[in-house]
Amino acid sequence: MRSPRWASVLTATVALVGVASLTACGSGDTADTASDSSDGAFPVTVEHKFGSTTIESDPERVVTVGFNDLDFVLALGETPVATRAFTGYDYRNRPWAEGYATDLPEVGGMELDFEKIAAADPDVLVGTYSVLEESDYTTLSELAPTIADLPGDNPTWEDQLSTIGTALGKQAEAQEVRDSVRANFDAAIAANPQFAGRTVAVAMKMADGFYIFEPQDPRGAFFTELGFAAPAQTGSITAERYDLLNQQSLVVVGATKEDLLADPLFAQLPVVAEDRTVYLGEFGTDVPAALGFASPLSQPYLLDATLPALTAATDDDPATVVPAVG
Repeated sequence: MRSPRWASVLTATVALVGVASLTACGSGDTADTASDSSDGAFPVTVEHKFGSTTIESDPERVVTVGFNDLDFVLALGETPVATRAFTGYDYRNRPWAEGYATDLPEVGGMELDFEKIAAADPDVLVGTYSVLEESDYTTLSELAPTIADLPGDNPTWEDQLSTIGTALGKQAEAQEVRDSVRANFDAAIAANPQFAGRTVAVAMKMADGFYIFEPQDPRGAFFTELGFAAPAQTGSITAERYDLLNQQSLVVVGATKEDLLADPLFAQLPVVAEDRTVYLGEFGTDVPAALGFASPLSQPYLLDATLPALTAATDDDPATVVPAVG
């Protein structure tokens, strides 16, 4: 069964945080989705959900048709000529992309605009997280070599980075970017040994309850990458099962602290009453968006934004006040 990243993109996008919710920060081996790996040498062939695509020469006009692929291309030192919009959030002003070109022509949001894509005159289309139907892939492939969603149920951000690096002839740069992001995680882990093995429910507020993210989902995987353990039971829960939120720690996204505490069933949970909860904020704000983007640019920002609260929420001292995130 595919993760919520793939199964409910529309719902998650309307809710904002999930539009780019690929499985990120995985600590295991990355999938072998890039077959030709001689740095900067073309042609190269990359594997994806619908087979493989060969790129004959160094692309000069890159168009990103995935929900978060823009960040990956920018991180590799390239600027696309057009991009797919990140719906529900002011992505052009996302704080983790300061210094990068963000005012780019758009070729669609939830739905792609094939005419605008054609008008951009691409020589490669990058959509490692685009949630394409095969018919869409066929149409795009007639416009330019197209990299579709990566194979498998749980591709990681590192898989995306490796594949895009190969497609753009930027394998060495991709490795450097990966190492830099990994160093940020390693430093956070070393500074917070109490994270190791501590169970945390990472939950998204829904209209009728919560959704506890699976550890493979990026919004859960960001925290397991820091050493936290996922709860045994994940998925949708209603008020009758709020007890599943009562783990050693709790992280909530999609609502303000004030709104959440207005629910007495939520407020009386020991993990809430004892201030072991981190509130990431409403959809449409920077931290939830960074969690959803799950890119090499957004994750260092997310670490800086969340670590003070995570540290305070895991010291098991009731006198410690968990600071606001951001």
